[in-house]
Amino acid sequence: MKTHSTGCRAPLLGLSLLALACAGHAQSSVTLYGVADAGVRHGSGLTAAYGGSADSSNAVNSGINTTSRFGFRGSEDLGGGLKAIFNLESGVNLDTGASASATKLFDRAANVGLQASWGSVTLGRQTTVLADVVSATDPLGSRFASFNPNVGIAALSAHRLGAEFGPAGSTTGAYRLDNSVKYVGRFSDFSVRAMHAFGEQAGNSSNLSSSGVGAGYQSGGYTAALSYAQFRNAAGLSLKGYLGGASAMIGSNKLALTYGSHEAETSATAKTRNRTLGLGGTVPLGASVDLILAHYQVKRTRTAAVDDGFNRSVAFLEYKFSKRTRAYAELDHTRWKNGYQGAAFKSSASGVSAGVVHSF
Repeated sequence: MKTHSTGCRAPLLGLSLLALACAGHAQSSVTLYGVADAGVRHGSGLTAAYGGSADSSNAVNSGINTTSRFGFRGSEDLGGGLKAIFNLESGVNLDTGASASATKLFDRAANVGLQASWGSVTLGRQTTVLADVVSATDPLGSRFASFNPNVGIAALSAHRLGAEFGPAGSTTGAYRLDNSVKYVGRFSDFSVRAMHAFGEQAGNSSNLSSSGVGAGYQSGGYTAALSYAQFRNAAGLSLKGYLGGASAMIGSNKLALTYGSHEAETSATAKTRNRTLGLGGTVPLGASVDLILAHYQVKRTRTAAVDDGFNRSVAFLEYKFSKRTRAYAELDHTRWKNGYQGAAFKSSASGVSAGVVHSF
């Protein structure tokens, strides 16, 4: 009996200490969250990485519907309506288990800041004001980010400019920036945002820097957002762009429209301009089934080069098993213009995918 009593004392003591610890941090919270998405895909005229090709490909890919990731977010109540906040988020390739980035542990977010009734100020690595428009108004709801022209081109995730614009840590995209300070204010149905990322280049504070502003509106079933941003590379060449979008609920259906344009100095005498139009929506086909449709048109003009671009249509059919788990089927078709994909590759491409996505 004595031995039994002593054996119970340690767990009870542990629970008591845990309760005291929780009480001491009752005004703090840390949440582990993430998305796991993998699917089987067949592409004709596309590589497994969605580039132009003369052949077909078959693959298990991560993030066809929603980008796979995990992260931590938290807050602490500091009193008087003031909170400390932080966010750490890392992309993961579910098909291989590898990190999405070979150089950054938290490639998708790494920031800390303060939040109050006047809004929030965060410092670190975070999305640009252009990216924020896509997350609010994209016809696909930012689905298929690696293939979505709004994410890749309009919001600069894969700008194909061959240089690092802004402190993105990459020469291929500028969807997120390092060394940044960002303000977001929400006032009733309206929001405003401003962001500056420091280039940290000795002798020239503007090189590799970026600044942007944006505004938004959300009320009932209506959402609208508009942002402008400018970036510089290490040589001081500029990239300037804007992106706007709106969505509306019409009954149970959602319609969305976006338009973006950016112009980059690729040398002292050459420029590249991209314009991206997106249109689509979501149609519920039942309590558990949604049909998501989108069409994108991309036009590119370059100094001393033929104008080119592509049209891309994407459709998702989703079945919801629960709030956190759904299965999907996807179809897409791309028609390239004037060799945008590469002269040796097919002039059109198509793909079909099926997979499962789970959020936690």
